Amino acid sequence: MTRVAAYAAPAAGRPLVPFVVDRREPRADDVEIDVLFCGICHSDIHQARDEWSGATFPMVPGHEVVGRVRRVGATVRRVRVGDLVGVGCMVDACRTCVPCRHGTEQFCDAGCAWTYNGTEMDRVTPTFGGYSKRLVVTERFVLRVPDGLAPEAAAPLLCAGITTWSPLRAYGCQRGTRVAVAGLGGLGHMAVKLAAAMGAEVTVLSTSSKKEADARRLGAHAFCVTRDAASFEAIGERFDLLVDTVSAPHDFGDYLSTLRPHGTMVLVGVPPTATPLDAFALIHGNRRLAGSLIGGIAETQEMLDFCGAHRIVSDVEVIPMSKVNEAYERVVRGDVRYRFSVDLATLPDV
Repeated sequence: MTRVAAYAAPAAGRPLVPFVVDRREPRADDVEIDVLFCGICHSDIHQARDEWSGATFPMVPGHEVVGRVRRVGATVRRVRVGDLVGVGCMVDACRTCVPCRHGTEQFCDAGCAWTYNGTEMDRVTPTFGGYSKRLVVTERFVLRVPDGLAPEAAAPLLCAGITTWSPLRAYGCQRGTRVAVAGLGGLGHMAVKLAAAMGAEVTVLSTSSKKEADARRLGAHAFCVTRDAASFEAIGERFDLLVDTVSAPHDFGDYLSTLRPHGTMVLVGVPPTATPLDAFALIHGNRRLAGSLIGGIAETQEMLDFCGAHRIVSDVEVIPMSKVNEAYERVVRGDVRYRFSVDLATLPDV
């Protein structure tokens, strides 16, 4: 075992504090990674505050990890020492069930091993995430970060990137597709960048007119302020696909009304309470309401390769580890454009 410096939530809702984790020595198929940067995802905050229930403590959050390969096991072939690599929301799965064989390891029948607030596949060893100096991960769940992408800005691609890429790909985003993105935050700004690079005609739907300039800078072709029913009536039946990144309570029916017949609205944001829905919002126009949870390992690599080819990264504010609690509060207030990236060089070694 190797003792590694980290930051952890000691209990639900408590500020994160310095912590030490024990990382295993690399096995034959393992990759040991020196973490360079780790993005802060809103789900880190939900988990550290046990807002989704079922959290275990102490918890080392972080699943948007970019780092350099430090050591590799004897059978590792895909990456070498010194390579820039990433680790996302999962660090293992059973690898044999139908979802795993189909490349959707996040739906592993046995339950995948989440990067933190979970266990390894032995269901005993706890997993600790990327707010730490090193990770040890099985080779199959290590992703190659393309040359030319700044590591601090590439880190959020490992969650925010794949979370928005997967529904865009699954529901046919391509040149000429009319795509709406509801909400312009950590997820929404990535959805705009990716959809625009795919050739779609992108419209941002936001309750704040102050975000229009940013939306257009990020690649949006149009911007609509959606404060009331009249706003939605003005854009009725316009879009083929709507990616809903909003995590605050909102009326799904209003957004569904903006879809053309056979259009699809995909939820990637998670409102805090259940949302009622009138069946006619779907029946009229044969509209579809879907959900999407990150993506599998092969799909995540596909997303990274696309981002490398198009030079797409997240807009980030880099912070030292000591500012993580302040950053959490700012995320909750929406006071970040658009993702925090923690510099792990600011965390002293044990």
